[in-house]
Amino acid sequence: DEATSSVDTETENHIKQALNILMAGRTTLIVAHRLSTLEGADRVLVLKKGELVETGDHDSLIATDSEYAQLFRQQVHL
Repeated sequence: DEATSSVDTETENHIKQALNILMAGRTTLIVAHRLSTLEGADRVLVLKKGELVETGDHDSLIATDSEYAQLFRQQVHL
């Protein structure tokens, strides 16, 4: 489950800011159901049924009709 799913928006933003400071200059693996969490990621790996189906940064995946783009649009209701 998403680590910040049970906190309010302000607390979630504080947590994200703290994590960004801790992750600076480091390789970090983030597992997320909320795809908005991945918007700043250098690389996104998309798994489907245990198989790697897509890879790229958020912007390049959103710019196509990718699996990731479709899921992201569903989550943000675009």
